[in-house]
Amino acid sequence: MSDHRARFLQLALHAQALRFGEFTLKSGRLSPYFFNAGRFDSGARLAELAACYADAVDAAGLQFDLLFGPAYKGIPLATAVGCEYAHRGRDVPLAFNRKEAKDHGEGGLLIGAPLDGRNVLIVDDVITAGTAIREALGLIRAGGGRPAGIVVALDRQEVLTEPGDGQGSARLSAAQAVAAETGVPVVAVANLHDLLDFAGESAELVHHREDLLAYRARYGSGSSD
Repeated sequence: MSDHRARFLQLALHAQALRFGEFTLKSGRLSPYFFNAGRFDSGARLAELAACYADAVDAAGLQFDLLFGPAYKGIPLATAVGCEYAHRGRDVPLAFNRKEAKDHGEGGLLIGAPLDGRNVLIVDDVITAGTAIREALGLIRAGGGRPAGIVVALDRQEVLTEPGDGQGSARLSAAQAVAAETGVPVVAVANLHDLLDFAGESAELVHHREDLLAYRARYGSGSSD
């Protein structure tokens, strides 16, 4: 496992952004783990998290010249990643969107640097159904930007549809579906495959591994990428 993936998972555990137990997801599935990026709730935690994001982006070789944070969680994440790149000597423009258009002042849905003609990297926490990401892609293209990639903290690597729906091995995870539909690469700082490796190497977490394996067997997309 690459260093940024292990660092991220350890940081998520320490911040209680990653927890184990029984959690009912929005989909109704009963999951043995839960991830909440909102628990990276201090300057120090966000700074460490941003370094993991930047390392993942650099390792993937994504070429971009603007960071975009979808409202709401993407806004502090993209801002923190921008600060991390500035710390590394690269000043990257930043933009984000409002949930509702503003009809006074500067107006509109977009705030920050102009998108026109720029290669835009979307920074968010997770891709669940892909709705927010697709909205962000539409805003970027409408603003004249070119989507260069999407980076998220954790890819659960689970299918959108239920087992037995007749789609067989063709069923895709949310991240795979977005990448296939839009042609925009999706990079995760870590994924379920990494979490399984991480749990297997930890005396504290190894007893959760069987539940994770069972969950992947039922809902996994079959990809370790």
